[in-house]
Amino acid sequence: MAEDPELQNRRLQLKLALEDLREMRGFGTELVTVIIPPDRKISDARQLLQNEHGQAANIKSKSTRKNVQGAIESAISSLNTFKNAGERGIALFVGAIIVGNNKTRLVNVVIDDPPVTLTSFRYRCDSVFEISQLEDMLIDRNSYGLFVIDRGEAAYGIATGKRIHVQEHLVSNIMGKHRQGGQSAQRFERLIEEAAHKFFKRVTEHACNYWLPNIQDIQAIIIGGPGHTKEFVIRNDYFHHEIQKKISDTVFDVGYSNESGIRELVGNAGSLMGEIELDSERQVVNEFLREIMQTYPKATYGEAMVRRALDEGAVGRLLISETLRQRMVTISCNPCRNEWIAKVEQMSALPACPSCGEENKLKEQSSISLIDELVELSTRTSAEVIFISEDSEEGASLKAGFGGLAALLRYPLS
Repeated sequence: MAEDPELQNRRLQLKLALEDLREMRGFGTELVTVIIPPDRKISDARQLLQNEHGQAANIKSKSTRKNVQGAIESAISSLNTFKNAGERGIALFVGAIIVGNNKTRLVNVVIDDPPVTLTSFRYRCDSVFEISQLEDMLIDRNSYGLFVIDRGEAAYGIATGKRIHVQEHLVSNIMGKHRQGGQSAQRFERLIEEAAHKFFKRVTEHACNYWLPNIQDIQAIIIGGPGHTKEFVIRNDYFHHEIQKKISDTVFDVGYSNESGIRELVGNAGSLMGEIELDSERQVVNEFLREIMQTYPKATYGEAMVRRALDEGAVGRLLISETLRQRMVTISCNPCRNEWIAKVEQMSALPACPSCGEENKLKEQSSISLIDELVELSTRTSAEVIFISEDSEEGASLKAGFGGLAALLRYPLS
């Protein structure tokens, strides 16, 4: 079954945070990672950081010393807001990251509601953040093998959660029709069948080698194709015996044996893939697309219109693309004391002060991702939030055509 909305939201927030953390780099060993499991006291972590702050005074480089101590001070300040590590633990990622043109910006990322319990304490000071423990939380243990084939080409991959991954697309070198007669016809026919056998053997071996390491997590292997080749390959035991046991009894006709065929296969086999959320995701986007074409649509899109609908309590279901990356940042300017809110891309530098034009002496007071802000607005009126991935054609169209933000309404907006 699909995940409950709260767990789905926690997984998405972690996924978005990790995408940013992977890209962040510091000058030298200036980025601080602190991971605290629920059975570890906050006071222990705070004491460790205070000791490390003292040790950092011995760093020879003035800029590195300043950045490391600043990061540790910021981490301690964040820890002071928590009484304990909570039910699942806390992860802190603090440091001066490179934002281009030899500039740095202090970031402080706190993950205090991970989808899975953190298991071990960790402190690290490096040029990158230590995120391996958190990355393991996003591994989906329920997946489906996908395979499409005809005599000309084949493709295989896997579907898991909201993701379709096409691992490889292979093309055969099987000869086409010929006009030779007599013994030449028989010889050519034999060569064609030998080439077909080698191609079928090659693609099934590639697919099996890909699936076998995680065979225990694969619920079923689903096979499709435009002709009868798919049945021939199954019937003649080209697949590894462990894979053969997982092949679904139902095969599907699809138009192509490439990446498009893989995606069509997922659409056709939705009823067999109980753990895959792409089918329901596809249905809700299609419902929005149908509704937006009506004369008085109970649907809207774009940030301005969606915010208006949320303020009026008109939103029934809010569709948010997982690709939204902006955040709303409260910024203060030291020279002129101006404070304002700006929408900033996740990895970009802070914008210049609109009052005095200052670019360097700015401080990020607080920050909230656009997704978090919209989810918070939705909870006030009990609107359902549905996160849409980019892996389906419908999900990609939501991002490209509607800015990744849309809503199905309770009533038409005037």
